[in-house]
Amino acid sequence: MTTEVPEVSGGRRRPGRRPGRRPGAADTRGEILAAARRVFAEKGFDKATIRGIAREAGVDPALVHHYFDSKEGMFVAAMRLPLDPSSAIPLILSGPREEVGERLVRFILTMTADPAAREPLLGLVRTAMVNEQAVGMIREFFTTAVLGRVAEALDVPPLRMEAAFAQLFGVVMTRYILRFEPLASATSRRSSRCLAPPCSVTWPDRLRAPLSYPFIELCSSIVPSAGDAVTSATRRA
Repeated sequence: MTTEVPEVSGGRRRPGRRPGRRPGAADTRGEILAAARRVFAEKGFDKATIRGIAREAGVDPALVHHYFDSKEGMFVAAMRLPLDPSSAIPLILSGPREEVGERLVRFILTMTADPAAREPLLGLVRTAMVNEQAVGMIREFFTTAVLGRVAEALDVPPLRMEAAFAQLFGVVMTRYILRFEPLASATSRRSSRCLAPPCSVTWPDRLRAPLSYPFIELCSSIVPSAGDAVTSATRRA
């Protein structure tokens, strides 16, 4: 199956357009999304604005807000991502704090288990590997709209939050691109049980643990003696 990868090259709207709803426009929402892809690619996620995207699309900013509640929601729609921070973050944060790691792992694995949701995300990652603009755009979106918000809500150091994300990102790449077995064919439930402990970086009694702790626990969850060896090596260093 060929996956359509969102356009990430720069571009400019044609001169002469006036703000507002264009007469006879058959797909105003689609034109706004096309403009959003150009603006996000050119300016990145952080510097892109609703007003700038509206200008690029030749419409009034109020019309953009009619279709999209936020810049984050527009980015998700423009890049066809399966993850919307406005709904995903409350889902991850709700419930006992000590189970945040498990909910995070379960959410990511369940979301990427659906090929229709997974393929646009993987296509964007493949593009980012060879396109510096795409790299910056994706990095800013995840650090600003997702990881930064979760870390702030849980009062967790950003480095610790990014360490957990890096583990999950690596699992998705290994599971669906490299297709290592038996991870590639393991059920989401089984994978969650293995990955939840090292990603539980927000447990209150572990907030003061060394920043290398997630990796140590990952080793311990697979081969207990390996975790002890890494801990000893870390202390000697």
